[in-house]
Amino acid sequence: MAEYETMGSVGTGSRANAAIDAGLKAHMSKIYGLMSIAMLITGGVAFAVGTNEALLAAIFGTPLRWVVMFAPLVVVFAFGAMINRLSAGAAQLVFWGFSALMGLSISYIFAIYTGISIAQTFMVTAIAFAGLSLWGYTTKKDISAWGSFLIMGVIGLILASIVNIFLASSAVQFAISSIGVLIFAGLTAYDTQRLKNEYIQMSSYGESEWLAKSAIMGALSLYLNFLNMFMFLLQFMGGRE
Repeated sequence: MAEYETMGSVGTGSRANAAIDAGLKAHMSKIYGLMSIAMLITGGVAFAVGTNEALLAAIFGTPLRWVVMFAPLVVVFAFGAMINRLSAGAAQLVFWGFSALMGLSISYIFAIYTGISIAQTFMVTAIAFAGLSLWGYTTKKDISAWGSFLIMGVIGLILASIVNIFLASSAVQFAISSIGVLIFAGLTAYDTQRLKNEYIQMSSYGESEWLAKSAIMGALSLYLNFLNMFMFLLQFMGGRE
């Protein structure tokens, strides 16, 4: 009888683990799917505006450029603060709107860099991102300690980038780009592992609304990592018009 109960408990545990694994794969697939759609929106808006000289002049040739440059930063912090008060559907719409706004803010790259170099940099970024995210998902090493250092690095990058808008130093920009690639490469692996662990910890509660919002916020994190890594790599790989 005892043997039967032991076997039964093992079987139940195996089924529970299988259910968690299946749910985790579905959750991560949703995150990558949401991120991919956001990237398509960003790329579409950036291309549409960046290849229209009149629109570029109207935006980046006037003080409106400051609004376009800083609006995404304001929106992403506001989004993080409001996420608990939004429904999953509303949060997704905000994410789509934010990705369009990001496309507008980076549209100038099509006036500065050749289309071929942008495509090449995107492919390199995609390959690097996939490898880093896969490593973060599969590694047995706990990299949670990276979080505080990486976040401090991001804050430093933001401040340095704002200062360099006025300094316009190529040496400072080179240093920012070099460090930025490393920071967002680390964040890609860190965030992937964090999202995986969060799902495993919270899946037992069965809160579908939380899981839906978690997928959106997870997609936002990985989207920002990818986009920033792409923009910093473009500083090195981009061929200028």
